[in-house]
Amino acid sequence: MALLALFLLLQSDPTSLGMKALDESKLEQALLHFGAALKADAEDVSANFYYGLTLSLVNRQAESIPFYRKVLTKQPELFEAQLNLGVVLLRTGRAAEGLPLLEKAQAQQPKQFRPNYYLGEAHATLEHWEPAETALQAALAADAGSAPAMALLGKALAKQGRVKESAIWYQSAAKADPSYKDALLELAGIHEAAGQKAEAAALYRLFPDNGAARERLGVLLIEQGEAADAVAQLEKAVAESPTTANRLALATAYLKAKQNDKAAPLLTQAAAAEPGNAELRLTLGRIYREAKRLPDAAREFLAAAQLDPKMKPAWSELGATLFLLGDYPQTLKAFARLKALGEEQNASVLYLEALCYDRQQLYKEAVPAYEKFLAAAGGKMPEEEFKGRQRLRIVSRMANKR
Repeated sequence: MALLALFLLLQSDPTSLGMKALDESKLEQALLHFGAALKADAEDVSANFYYGLTLSLVNRQAESIPFYRKVLTKQPELFEAQLNLGVVLLRTGRAAEGLPLLEKAQAQQPKQFRPNYYLGEAHATLEHWEPAETALQAALAADAGSAPAMALLGKALAKQGRVKESAIWYQSAAKADPSYKDALLELAGIHEAAGQKAEAAALYRLFPDNGAARERLGVLLIEQGEAADAVAQLEKAVAESPTTANRLALATAYLKAKQNDKAAPLLTQAAAAEPGNAELRLTLGRIYREAKRLPDAAREFLAAAQLDPKMKPAWSELGATLFLLGDYPQTLKAFARLKALGEEQNASVLYLEALCYDRQQLYKEAVPAYEKFLAAAGGKMPEEEFKGRQRLRIVSRMANKR
């Protein structure tokens, strides 16, 4: 009879009922039972722990924190409570708070996967890349096939500038678990940042159905002088996602491939969609200039310069275009803005400045302008230098007459 009474008592005990529901993955029922146990005894260590655990399992992470903390006030060295609370704090954006708990858990179980992995994740979240590497290496010693640990170790190595080692782990993660293939996109970005464009392009090619990857591949191909291949990639990107960035990249590829007639409509559409994009207006101006549509080119260069007053190419292109239009006073103003931005004394600009003064019969200003041009050219512009010397003699005489 005593054994039967004990059995019946256990069957009706809220904590036991909660454990049974938890084993059967009936999480809402488990919460009710553990909650009842806590109403009966708010200090019950088991009820606090399992109530916190169940809250975590139903994605109520932040709510689980006080229950784990209650457990640790009673049993400060309880490994599972240290680990679980550390993970919850990490998941709720409080990695710095979770780190000491994860360090304690790892010290208790230094060869287990979980404490090492989560300790590595916490260090990575806080950008402690060397200790993250150490913890993740230990995690992989416990579970050599963990794709999450491989990918995170790859990131930790990359952040330390060890790109070659990093690549091995990213690729291993993708091989171990196909769902981690997208980690190779992160690796491609790392290669790009390291100036390893060929390696980045090879990885982007693995994602033919990813519009963003195809766009990046197209840009890299442009930079590597493979304009025809870039056009093919970027045409697909624009067809699927006609963003301003994709249109601009495709237009650039067309320009590199000497297909200017295809670039202009793209840029016109992009400029209409995003009139405040200075880089776009600059590129459109260059296309108009190539097509001999100089007033249109000047308008776009001016728009680019007004949108981004520190954009040196915009002022340079504007000045050169205004010169071709014969607007010498505005040419000089554009070049003055260029110089104010700290642009070095470019011989071509100096030559145009000298011509502007000369053609306005401002001979006193033309003399030093020609002298500056000849000093800067240094034999690199023989035809212009010959003309400049001839004009310098003439304008010097004209200046002395005034």
